Amino acid sequence: MNSSRLIALMTGAALAAPAMATDFRVTLPASGIDASNDGRIILVITPDATKEPRFQVKLGADAPQVFGVNVDGLKPGGAAMIGRGVLGYPAEDLSKVPAGDYTVQAVLHKYTTYNLATGHTVKLPAARGAGQNWRAEPGNIISEPMKIRFNPATKDIVTIPLTKVIPPVEQPRDSEYIRHLKIRSERLSKFWGTDVYLTAHVLVPRDFDKHPEARYPLIINHGHFPADFGGFSTTPPDPNMPCKAEPRFSEPCYNRIEAQEAFDLYKKWTSDAFPRFLIVEIDHSNPYYDDSYAVNSANLGPYGDAIMKELVPAIEAKFRGLGEGWARFTYGGSTGGWEALAVQMFYPDDFNGAFAACPDPIDFRQYTNINIYEDKNVFWKVGPFGKVDRPAHRNWLGHVDYTVEQEQRLELVLGDKSRSGQQWDIWEAVYSPQGPDGYPQRIFNKRTGEIDPKVAAYWRENYDLRHIMQRDWKTLGPKIRNKIFLYVGDMDNYYLNNAVYLAEDFLKVADPPFLGEIAYGDRAEHCWNGDPKEPNKISRLRYHTMYVDKILKRIEAAAPKGADLKSWRY
Repeated sequence: MNSSRLIALMTGAALAAPAMATDFRVTLPASGIDASNDGRIILVITPDATKEPRFQVKLGADAPQVFGVNVDGLKPGGAAMIGRGVLGYPAEDLSKVPAGDYTVQAVLHKYTTYNLATGHTVKLPAARGAGQNWRAEPGNIISEPMKIRFNPATKDIVTIPLTKVIPPVEQPRDSEYIRHLKIRSERLSKFWGTDVYLTAHVLVPRDFDKHPEARYPLIINHGHFPADFGGFSTTPPDPNMPCKAEPRFSEPCYNRIEAQEAFDLYKKWTSDAFPRFLIVEIDHSNPYYDDSYAVNSANLGPYGDAIMKELVPAIEAKFRGLGEGWARFTYGGSTGGWEALAVQMFYPDDFNGAFAACPDPIDFRQYTNINIYEDKNVFWKVGPFGKVDRPAHRNWLGHVDYTVEQEQRLELVLGDKSRSGQQWDIWEAVYSPQGPDGYPQRIFNKRTGEIDPKVAAYWRENYDLRHIMQRDWKTLGPKIRNKIFLYVGDMDNYYLNNAVYLAEDFLKVADPPFLGEIAYGDRAEHCWNGDPKEPNKISRLRYHTMYVDKILKRIEAAAPKGADLKSWRY
């Protein structure tokens, strides 16, 4: 063998050999913290030093690098190692992270031990006031951002000390128009083996305190965790407020638009012509997500019954609700859209209309773009000689931002056993049966994408809303056929329009006939909510007023003889 051939072979072998990556050592302080800590240590590596790394974590081509490891009983002064072999996103392994100058930050997302009524013991991140957001949840321990020079060819260990405990979140206070109610749920406390509370943020009408004789219709705006009632302001926007851009809408000053819409809602809400309602947003954040999906679940407990049989009666008693199904309505978008439709179906006599915009998948034959009953794998379309990645997110032109596999890997990095606090994990936590270890049974393997058909069958019978409608329409249809209003853009970023098409296929031929409404926004992205005149960036800020005319018509059509249709129309 000649020398040039030998050199080429040696060079090729060197390039093919796995790189020895720098390890990271994340340490707890020796004092000032709990004696023992369970949770997930999340490490973020980014070239962007303009803001804290923990607030940069996202999906997409420009995402920062993230790794995560569990810690169990980590003592003060203890440490956890993150090195080769620890799963990461976007790069799967630390050895694949390029050399360079970066800013790094670590977070200990703390877990609490729960002794469930089912007899299982699980460790999960308690909801502590920040909407199940690991970046900001009170009690989590974070490090200061630190600049490093990373060289995967070395064997150096970088120590990252966790130094600061995130403080408690300040609770909202009552005002003239926004009131608050917090109750202990007996049902949920029994399930979780500890006190569990539900909080309602209630927007009350003008002159609420001046009309003690009035009784009001109740509207529940379902959706993600609300720190307080959102989108309402009694003061006009400051014209000098600094601009905050919203890239999704290509708006350089979207915060100013939001502020103006919030003030416009106040003006409309307090006008002489506007009907007087109670509008409620609910904090039902829990150890799996920022809300519960408002249904009973093997893994989350009886949130549906807790809301409907404990919280709603308490709201109506305190704030003088009419307390009848003909005077209750619900609406929401995305997660809230699924919830609005679900509670109308599961509690058909307790609501008089559900306005479900861009709902999460309501037919699991199009679970985004996956048929969980017939497909074998969620990551890829697999053929005899190849496979194609399934997209997870697109824009209105169909351009794909990331894949299903990438989204699942980030969730698995942030937390195993459905503990990431992210979208696919909460679907799994709500819809799946409880596993032998007390955690949700996987609908599919997070690393291979292989679907479990037994879990899929459980999902169908309990939470596939189109299947349940069709299965039970003989008895359910007469109660809800004129109460369902579905809206979605035909270019929804998460392919949520696909499931609405399938639901519409059934509703078109349903007997007794469907009398509600289904509408699609042409080229509209997530989360189009039924307004053909305004773009998403505006209509999404007008949920509280856009369905009022239809609600009033439903009240007039359904109110029984002698019902109170006047006391709340002052």
